[in-house]
Amino acid sequence: MSDTLDIASNRTAQKYPWGEMALRVLWMVVGKPLFWASPRPLFGWRRWLLRRFGATIGQGVNIYPSATIYFPWKLTVGDWSAIGEGAMIYNLGPITIGKQVTISQRAHLCAGTHDHTDPTMPLLKPPITVHDQAWICADAFVGPDVTVGEGAIVGARAVAVKDVEAWAIVGGNPARRIGTRALQTT
Repeated sequence: MSDTLDIASNRTAQKYPWGEMALRVLWMVVGKPLFWASPRPLFGWRRWLLRRFGATIGQGVNIYPSATIYFPWKLTVGDWSAIGEGAMIYNLGPITIGKQVTISQRAHLCAGTHDHTDPTMPLLKPPITVHDQAWICADAFVGPDVTVGEGAIVGARAVAVKDVEAWAIVGGNPARRIGTRALQTT
């Protein structure tokens, strides 16, 4: 086992197929500026634009113009979900967001990392799944290969690096269970 990193090999490695790199450039030059420049209430326009770039976007989804989405074609968002102001959707790997999910302002979903045990530190692109009715609160971080269960809450500024059980409330760094979400019945 080597005790020396080979970062030069990492920097020169091709991390994406050429077609995906071309689509990424098109998104950065055309799509992203149109997305960011759109007035706040034009949720339908942003849904339409993301769909043109390959995203699967459900009915009534609200995505705010200051949200950052790296690869629209690796994003699935279910009906009536929202991605708030300044949210970071770093979807090097696929990110699937269920129905009626709230991704609050400045939350960060990070579906990319590096193999720290390999001297060349190759890029890894594991998925993130956020199930129906979950809430990722303000400034929270959800790491690669994490599944957030149905109805779960990842509290403000929490760091979720392991799966979150359905209807659990987690907080802290690293996130740990601090409660159970129970919806009121009328």
